[in-house]
Order: sequence, then C-alpha cells, then structure tokens
Amino acid sequence: MVGARAYIFFGLNVVRFLSIVSLILVFASSIFVIVTDVEAVNAFESAKQSGNVTAQDFADCEYIENSTVPNQIGGVFWAVINRLLIIFQVIMLFLSEIGWPSPFFDRFFPVLGSGFGLGALGIFQGLIGAAVLSQHVDDFTLVSAFFLFVLGCINMFLGLLFRESAKSRRSITSWREEAKGVLPTSNLRNSATLDLNRSGSSSSGQSSHSSTMYEEKATGGVTEFGAVRNPSRAGYGFGRQGEKAAGLKGFLISKPLETLPRYAARPTSVPSRSSRSASPQPRFASSGSAI
Repeated sequence: MVGARAYIFFGLNVVRFLSIVSLILVFASSIFVIVTDVEAVNAFESAKQSGNVTAQDFADCEYIENSTVPNQIGGVFWAVINRLLIIFQVIMLFLSEIGWPSPFFDRFFPVLGSGFGLGALGIFQGLIGAAVLSQHVDDFTLVSAFFLFVLGCINMFLGLLFRESAKSRRSITSWREEAKGVLPTSNLRNSATLDLNRSGSSSSGQSSHSSTMYEEKATGGVTEFGAVRNPSRAGYGFGRQGEKAAGLKGFLISKPLETLPRYAARPTSVPSRSSRSASPQPRFASSGSAI
C-alpha cells in the first residue's frame, strides 16, 4: 500500500508539472505581446505621418492603441525591455524547475538551487504574474499570467509547509536512493542490506558472525564490490586446517631449507661430551690471513 510519503512525492511533482506548463505559456504570451506592441507602434507612427492622428489626440492618449506601450518618452524601449526581462526570468525559473544545471543554481542562484525550498520560486512566479496582470493584455496573456500567479501562490504555500525539504521530496533521484521499496530497483546489494536491517531490528540479540552469514545468504553469494562468491573455494588459512585440506588434495607442504647470508660466519660444531670422551676430535682454527 502506498504511504503518505508517496502521495507527497506525486503531489509535488504534479504541481511541478503545472508550474512548468504555466512558465511555457507565459513565455509564449510574452513573445506574442512583443510582436503585438511593435505592430501597434508601427501603425501609430504611420497614422501620425499620414495626418490621421493630431497633436491633441497624441497628447490625450496615455497608451498607444492596441498595445501595452505607454505614450511617453522611451515608452517603446521600456515596454520591450520589460518583456525581455520577463522572458529571461521565465527561462531561469523553467531551468530551476527541471533541475538543470543544478551546480550552476547552487553557486550563482542559491535561492533557486537544491538547498532552498519552493518559497522563493513561488515569489518570483507571483511577481511575474502580477506584473503581467497589471496591464491591459489580450485573453491568452491574461489567462497565462493568472495561471502562473496561482501556481506561484501554491509554491509559496508548499515552501512554508515543507521548507527546504520540498525539492528533495519531489526529486526522483532522491526518491530512488531513500525509498527503495516504492520504486523498482535492480541493485542486489541495497535490497540485501534493507532485508538485513529489517532482520536486525527484529532480532537484535544475534551475533555479528550470524549477521554476516545471513547477509551472504541474502545477497546470493555477491560480495561488496559485486563479485560472485564461490562456496567451493572457502579459505582455510595457514593453520592445521589449511595443511590438512592441502594434504587431502595431494599437495605436499615441505619445510623450507635454512640458509644463511654470505656475510655470516660459519657455525662451528661443538662435539657432545660422550663423543669427546670416546675419541678426541680435531679442532680447526682459522689463521689471521684467512678471508
């Protein structure tokens, strides 16, 4: 049965997917608004040159007709810059949502990195949505901005609820590492370790030797580094058991010959007391000129 942690994982990823969709819609609507503003400004300038728009009409007009461009000095420039900044912010938030490149955000934009929650992301989304909704735009841009603002409010709430653990809770890689029992995995070592931990919690009085034997049995003869153990090649060490096993297989263990280095003096054999009484043994003495 799926636990509460699984519901949190799927719920956060649903919000993540909707957030990505809203960012894509705002990106497309911003490009559409730029094109519409440029066309409206060009039409307005053409009307001024043709004489269809008088100076009084130009002074009374606060915004250029059918556009979001204010009728003031540098109005077209600032309107286009505003949309370009919105597009840049949307791209950064989109990359932050998909988690790539994570080291770049952790170093240069920490509030959008893996160490922070969803609160900062929701604030940025809310600011972008409010900036677009504060102007008179078309229906497509209006719906996209409102959708983004709602998702920003949801992310702010999730940021307050889960704080910095929100992104780790919705991360697929963290989910596979921390909850092996929910998503399928083919790592025999991790599954064997999980079974060993469960058995150790139920029977804590077992010895370390029995735990090791159980781990080898659970892993199916797999060592720590993935090698397969061969039960027929069990080690006997260098004691009597090893010598006995080698003898049964036909191997003879001979004692190595004792050798001395060349610079060592030769040992002089001292005759026993019985041999000295029976027959005197000659003694040899080395001369001073001997090498």
